[in-house]
Amino acid sequence: MKTNQILLFFCFTILLTFVSPNSLLAQGSSNKFVVVLDAGHGGHDPGNLGNGYKEKSIALNIVLDVGKELEKNKDIKVIYTRKTDVFLELHERAAIANKADADLFVSVHCNSFTNNAHGTETFVLGLHANERNFNIAKKENEVIYLEDDYEKHYEGFDPNSPESMIGLTLMQEEFLDQSIQLAGLIENNFTNKLKRKSRGVKQAGFWVLHNTYMPSVLIETGFLTYKPEGSYLNSNKGQNEMANAITNAILNYKSNLDQNIGNIVITNNEVSDNDRIVESVSSNEPEIYKDITFKVQIAASSRKLQPKPYNFKGLDNISREQFDNLYKYYYGSTSDYAKIKQMQEQAKAKGYSSCFIVAFKGGRQVTLDEALKSTAN
Repeated sequence: MKTNQILLFFCFTILLTFVSPNSLLAQGSSNKFVVVLDAGHGGHDPGNLGNGYKEKSIALNIVLDVGKELEKNKDIKVIYTRKTDVFLELHERAAIANKADADLFVSVHCNSFTNNAHGTETFVLGLHANERNFNIAKKENEVIYLEDDYEKHYEGFDPNSPESMIGLTLMQEEFLDQSIQLAGLIENNFTNKLKRKSRGVKQAGFWVLHNTYMPSVLIETGFLTYKPEGSYLNSNKGQNEMANAITNAILNYKSNLDQNIGNIVITNNEVSDNDRIVESVSSNEPEIYKDITFKVQIAASSRKLQPKPYNFKGLDNISREQFDNLYKYYYGSTSDYAKIKQMQEQAKAKGYSSCFIVAFKGGRQVTLDEALKSTAN
């Protein structure tokens, strides 16, 4: 209990420190779609130097290419956290995005490891699902130690502490669905258009994602420590191709928000979180969970549409809930877990390939794991 109180106090302190009253209403306050592009590291923080390649330079080149293409769209405003080789503190990066009331925050990095690991990964904020994800987040968060007054800016945050990581997740949940949508589009482009190996969409406790109050992703474009991948990312060709894939994903994400909700498909790809992992239908026997209501979340969007079949590819029994400027759309409502799994398969057959099951108890959303720990009748 005492630990929970400490975590809540920590998050509340961070909120007061970095969020202006207007930040909480970030989306929709500008006539243009605002994208903040963040090139990781910089200045006396080179990032990783696998095989002699410089993460800070590669990330900057990719970001500048992405921004150049996005700026060709008159309804998009691009803001850079840095455009040159300068050092920025983590809290400054988040503050730039919040001050801009941005619609998206995209941070670009390069990965490293001690073996031949390779492939792209795009992260959204969440609890580290395994030690590997925790270590990646820890490595990126440790840049705070390069800052002169890090104790003042980070209020006791410890990159080495799993408890600190847990505290990071409490205030960005409302944007998680949208972050997953963008991350999925990015990884799909890496795989389908560039034929790069994708390690999937994952969740981890990155400090910079926690303190941006809009949909946010952190892209690990590949491993510099894996010579073939490092060489590719260090080349003009590789940087241009990665930038184009990221640019197209951002444009598709924006287009999805502007179009009919029936065209928006949440592409989770490989989200490393137990609440997103749904087992296949294996039985038609009823599995009734008293006081639990299961639904299939099929989409999330800033558009408000009537929950009618013509808006959702013919699916009926659609419900809609509003969370600030975000609307979530659900298919079905039942206490029978076997039935909701069948409905999830129906939704997938209609094109919602990455829909997932959510659970409610007493009108409050609970984790699927918590719901399934209840005794089934």
